[in-house]
Amino acid sequence: MFCLVLLIPRPAEAQTLPFPDISTQGTMDIPTPPPDPVIPFIDLTIRNPESGREVAFSLQLLLLITVLSLAPSIIILMTSFLRISIVLDFIKRALSLQQVPPNQVLLGISLFLTIFIMWPTFDTIYNNSLRPLGEGTISVEEAYREAEGPLRLFMYRQMQGNPDNIRLFMAMRGLDRPNTLADVPTYVLIPAFILNELTVAFKIGILLFIPFIVIDMVVASALMSMGMIMLPPVMISMPFKLILFILVDGWGLLTDQIVRSFV
Repeated sequence: MFCLVLLIPRPAEAQTLPFPDISTQGTMDIPTPPPDPVIPFIDLTIRNPESGREVAFSLQLLLLITVLSLAPSIIILMTSFLRISIVLDFIKRALSLQQVPPNQVLLGISLFLTIFIMWPTFDTIYNNSLRPLGEGTISVEEAYREAEGPLRLFMYRQMQGNPDNIRLFMAMRGLDRPNTLADVPTYVLIPAFILNELTVAFKIGILLFIPFIVIDMVVASALMSMGMIMLPPVMISMPFKLILFILVDGWGLLTDQIVRSFV
């Protein structure tokens, strides 16, 4: 029994092991909790205006909200965005591309090309309408007229070579044949401009499709003559389309012609 007692190992509590030097010293102090996050208080109150300046500010705010809500429709339908986006979609389909470039990229290109083309018009609107309105030198109605004029002039210039759309909508409303831009109401000018942009964009798309259709026909005829009926012609013709498009600097030519198509 004495020998067995000597052979039993000592418990862990009785063993003395050196404590590592790299360890940190323990503490029993309770850490200080972090401060509560500061969230700003936002309050929206409605009260009667106390001065004419406050009335003008309220009207400017309502006008700004209205413009922001209508901004997508204004950019798409009353600028060069419609024509550019349709032409870029046509070139993507003509090259037989499915996912490259993505639609978001094409819309981004259309947006920035629209800003580039419409910059003189936007600059005129800012200098004659928005800035004087912010300074309080003109009324809201005058600012609307000053902002409407450059856009009307831009839309009318695009239809100078084909005024049939204006005559069509004027006849639908039972109005007399216009002689100048002042005789055309804005609610007639906008749909006429949209119809003109669709027509011009489809004309450009047809011209873009012709050379690529020729490549498809040549490739399809070559495959049929070799008996490769089961091989899709698009799979063979797409590399040739891309090579041709790159060799002629297609993106540069396309962008140059789109910009030059606007009067």
